[in-house]
Amino acid sequence: MKFIATYIINPLMLIIPVLLAVAFLTLLERKVLGYMQMRKGPNVVGPFGLLQPIADGVKLFIKEPIHPSMASPLLFNAAPIMALSIALLMWSPLPLPLSLTELNMGMLFILAFSSLSVYAIMGAGWASNSKYALIGALRAIAQTISYEVSLGLILLGIVLLVGGFSLQTFLHAQENMSLFWFTWPLCMMWIVSTIAETNRSPFDLVEGESELVSGFNVEYASGPFALFFLAEYANILLMNAISIILFFGSEYKANTTSQHPTQALGHSYYKTCILTILFLWIRAALPRYRYDQLMHLTWKSFLPLALGFIMMSLMILVIMAGIPPLD
Repeated sequence: MKFIATYIINPLMLIIPVLLAVAFLTLLERKVLGYMQMRKGPNVVGPFGLLQPIADGVKLFIKEPIHPSMASPLLFNAAPIMALSIALLMWSPLPLPLSLTELNMGMLFILAFSSLSVYAIMGAGWASNSKYALIGALRAIAQTISYEVSLGLILLGIVLLVGGFSLQTFLHAQENMSLFWFTWPLCMMWIVSTIAETNRSPFDLVEGESELVSGFNVEYASGPFALFFLAEYANILLMNAISIILFFGSEYKANTTSQHPTQALGHSYYKTCILTILFLWIRAALPRYRYDQLMHLTWKSFLPLALGFIMMSLMILVIMAGIPPLD
């Protein structure tokens, strides 16, 4: 029974809510975009369109899968499975309020698996044996790797102040005040970098419809396309949840009995929803960047600023280390 609970029930208790949240995030996105464009959005399937995500999922998974005759069959089918598996694995160290795995290096685990998603994208583009899919994959890889550099440096600046890579450490450090008030430039850069990391507008150069039709997944249809779709939206929710933990986790009171951690993290869920709606609003409001502007932003703007903040954090630590303790 312990084996079943550890390796089957506990992962399912994490995977099923994440997939349900992803399904209804697609509905929320279509509703928000609809009202911002003076229309209703989905409102036919179920009351207020609530069953539209289920109908879309059923439609995708019952469609006949189409495999290009020149594609590499093994890698072509493995790439979407790898993408969704990596997206779900990155949820395991998150405190929800109990994490699936207790890791002292939780943020490093998430960054490492986030970088592995590059292989799924490259595999999909190369295995499709299509010039458009390959160009889309190359653009996606260049964008993802570039913004992973800025994400890592921004995180390093926060880690120097907090003193650890564990997600619980970030929450403990914000028991009295959110880190946002001290590190708001890093917060702004982090949120913009997460938008680019998840290939969302205005940084959706990977899926520039006017240029590449769909990007690295142009040859995918039915179930495999749905897996890429689920992985993308799971990553959006994950990055927003991490942003809240890093910069807005001030309601977590670990050493007091007045507020249970479950209740405290409930506030973080609301903040995650608000940040997700910000992602949707940005998609409706801002035009797409050019690719050179995308690269200029991370290499010539975010990189020097993040390095400067790291130097400032090191100076603060050196000064604090030289101050004698109060008697």
